[in-house]
Amino acid sequence: MITEAPHHGRLRPLRRIAGGFALAVCGWLVVVIALTFGSAPGKSMAIIGPPAQALAIIAKANGRVLAASDYVTFARSDDAGFVARLYAAGALLVLDAEQAGGCSGLPPKRIAQL
Repeated sequence: MITEAPHHGRLRPLRRIAGGFALAVCGWLVVVIALTFGSAPGKSMAIIGPPAQALAIIAKANGRVLAASDYVTFARSDDAGFVARLYAAGALLVLDAEQAGGCSGLPPKRIAQL
């Protein structure tokens, strides 16, 4: 007869929760990445990775840089297939900037004061 230590029984529910959470996050990421390929031309994209690498990738993909930070660079192109060209140029991860963090690359709208 094999018996388990009491603490192993308590870890099973935590493992299931962690596994479910990881599966949900991975599923969400796959959907978000897939949706970027269907983005209309002229939308802002967030390229995740070192800025120097991202700038070279954007230049190869015929895009224009909108903004850059430590590991996210925002770019745009009016040509169709921009996301595919970014990946072909070596991008690690490309997300729709508006969906990823609310950045459209456009100047902020002014709110009319009453």
